[in-house]
Amino acid sequence: MTATLIWILVALVAIGLYLSWTAGRLDRLHVRMDAARAALDAQLLRRASVTQELATSGVLDPAASIVLYEAAHAARQAEEEQREVAESELSQALRAVFEAPQQVEAVREAPGGEEAARELAEAVRRVPMARRFHNDAVGAARRLREHRKVRWFRLAGHAPFPLAFEMDDEPPAALVERAS
Repeated sequence: MTATLIWILVALVAIGLYLSWTAGRLDRLHVRMDAARAALDAQLLRRASVTQELATSGVLDPAASIVLYEAAHAARQAEEEQREVAESELSQALRAVFEAPQQVEAVREAPGGEEAARELAEAVRRVPMARRFHNDAVGAARRLREHRKVRWFRLAGHAPFPLAFEMDDEPPAALVERAS
């Protein structure tokens, strides 16, 4: 009788330790996901800020300046529900303005344009990487949260279900190729 009771207690302790380890792992994934989201937000903000600076610098023609400024402003002011759409529209505006290599060269030849073009190329190159890191962290957390043990024992607590950030983040080829 006592040997059976000891084995039951050992099994319960082992299960408790395993569940505690899984909950800790899930918590670390949520922390990683939050850090990746903060990095993504910083890169998106940097891209919009650099775009607005370029749009107001007088280096671009007036039509391109207005298109870029409005898209960047919309991306910076977007509510969370509309953020993916606004950021995608900024990507599309950047590709439209910098579609031709001649436009990039015109920016580079203007006073202060070389630095502005380099900063923008750097900013648009970092956004896809930051989004990929965020979405990888979200995917890892989602896979763990889908396990039965996590659902049955409610190991995720009250944390919201992680959502990927889906947007069009392809940079303008003419801008990025020249900067490489």
